Amino acid sequence: MTTRRNFLASASVAALAGAAALTPPRLYAQEPKIRWRLQTYAGPALAEHVVKPAIDSFNRIAGKEMQIELYFADQLVPTGELFRAMQKGTIDAVQSDDDSMASPTEVTVFGGYFPFASRYSLDVPVLFNQYGLNEIWDEEYSKVGVKHLSAGAWDPCHFATKEPIHSLEDLKGKRVFTFPTAGRFMSQFGVVPVQLPWEDIEVAVQTGELDGIAWSGITEDYTVGWADVTNYFLTNNISGAWAGSFFANMDRYNELPDHLKELLKLTMDSSHYYRQWWYWGGEAKLRTDGTKMKLTTIPDKEWAEVEKAARVFWDEVAQESETKARVVKILKEYNEKMEKAGRPYRYT
Repeated sequence: MTTRRNFLASASVAALAGAAALTPPRLYAQEPKIRWRLQTYAGPALAEHVVKPAIDSFNRIAGKEMQIELYFADQLVPTGELFRAMQKGTIDAVQSDDDSMASPTEVTVFGGYFPFASRYSLDVPVLFNQYGLNEIWDEEYSKVGVKHLSAGAWDPCHFATKEPIHSLEDLKGKRVFTFPTAGRFMSQFGVVPVQLPWEDIEVAVQTGELDGIAWSGITEDYTVGWADVTNYFLTNNISGAWAGSFFANMDRYNELPDHLKELLKLTMDSSHYYRQWWYWGGEAKLRTDGTKMKLTTIPDKEWAEVEKAARVFWDEVAQESETKARVVKILKEYNEKMEKAGRPYRYT
C-alpha cells in the first residue's frame, strides 16, 4: 500500500517535474552578470541542431559573465511578432529569417526563400560576406534599432505533400504552409499559401486543413515529424538554400564588452558551419535511404517555366524600392558569375 509519506514524496517529484517543463532551459551559470533571452523560429526538435549547440557552447565559455536562455518557436511570442518583441527589448535576440518575423525593412522579402536566389547553401554566406549583402542588411536594421549579427544558410525549399506532384497542374489548389514571399511567388501556379503557427502544422496536414508543406528540405521533414504525415517529396526546389540570421536588440548588443561580442560571433559561426554539413549530408542520405516519403519530380522542361517566372518576379521586386533594386542587382551578378564559372559552381 502507498503510505502518506511515499505519496507526498512522489507528488513533490511530479510537481517539480511539471514546474521544470514550464521554466526556461537550465543555465550553465545560475547568477550571470548579463542574461539574454533568445527565441528561435525553430521548434524543439529542429532547434537541437540549428541553434542549441551554439548557445550551449556560448554559455559554457561565458560562464558567470553572460548566459543566453534559449526559447523555441512561439514559446515567448508568436514568430510573426519576433521582430517587434526584440525591437522593444521584450526579448534580447532572435534567430529567424526576415520574412517569417515580419521585419519592417526593405530586405525582408529576401529572407527565407527568395525564389531561385541560390543554388547551393554556400551561395548564401558568399553573397553576404563577399558580395555586399552584409552591409545592406546592417544599414536596414540599424535604421530600426536592431543589430543584424550574422547570416547563414539552411536547407533548400521543397514540397512535401499528401498526394503526388508530377506536374505544375498538380500544384493547383494545393493548400500549402510556406513562407510569405515563397507563397506570393508560387500562388501564380495555383498554390494556396497558408500561414499557421509552426507547432500546428503536423495536425493541420492530418486533418486536411493543409495539403502540403513548402518550408524546408527533406532533413527537416524527417527531423520535425512532417515525414510522418506526408507521403511524397518533390525533388524540384523553389530555392537552393534558406537564408536566415541572428539579430539582437541594438541597445543590449552595444552594452556587451568586446570580448563577449567576439564570442557571440564565433559561436554563431559554429552554428552556421554545423548547419552546412548537417543539412547537406541529410538531404542526400534521406533521399536515398529514407523510407517514409516517395520521391516525385516535375520534368525539367516544365519546371523551367517556374525558374523563368522567378526572374520576372525579381524584376517586379526590384521596382519596389532602391534598396530592393540593389539586392536584386547583386543576385543577378552573382548568379551570372556562377553560371560562367561552370562546374562545380553551376551545372547547365
